[in-house]
Amino acid sequence: MVSFTASVCLFCGARSGADPMLAEMARETGQHFARNGWRLVYGAGDIGLMGEVAHAAQEAGGHTMGVIPQHLMQRERQRNSGAGNGRATLVVTETMHERKKVMFTNSDAAIVLPGGAGTLDEFFEVLTWAQIGLHAKPIMLLDAGGFWQPLRALIDHVIAQGFAEPSLRDLFTAAADVPALAKALERHLPAPGTR
Repeated sequence: MVSFTASVCLFCGARSGADPMLAEMARETGQHFARNGWRLVYGAGDIGLMGEVAHAAQEAGGHTMGVIPQHLMQRERQRNSGAGNGRATLVVTETMHERKKVMFTNSDAAIVLPGGAGTLDEFFEVLTWAQIGLHAKPIMLLDAGGFWQPLRALIDHVIAQGFAEPSLRDLFTAAADVPALAKALERHLPAPGTR
């Protein structure tokens, strides 16, 4: 029996970043997932912002689905996150590409918190999939402290230089904080009892 109302894919850093506010924002995100009955689908790491979100969701009684390639098990899983609580699922894949596919296929939306090259790769892959019509799931940036402003400026530059249509901007939205992100997600996700 499914006991969550929707699944949301999380892309974010396996590092914590330089600003301590980001870890707090990550914990708040995980708490919002649990409170709203949304299953967190994430990269299964228990380090960095990814670990902060997952730990907070699990500690608040939320459901999680971690997806990790075999070669990152030692690097990104330093403790047995959520094991044995009946609400945590772990899927081990062979490749990074398979990881992204499994994560996104099992989700109703994607959110992107601050992160590095891997997070940018994940964002641009699901953005590209939307651009070519492979999905219509919402993609949202958590623009905490303006972290994603340079990315948004780059996308504007790509459009201005004729490498994308202005409609590219419409394929994702940005929220300044966790409550705004949660409110935006509520508009897009299945209502409780519809699964």
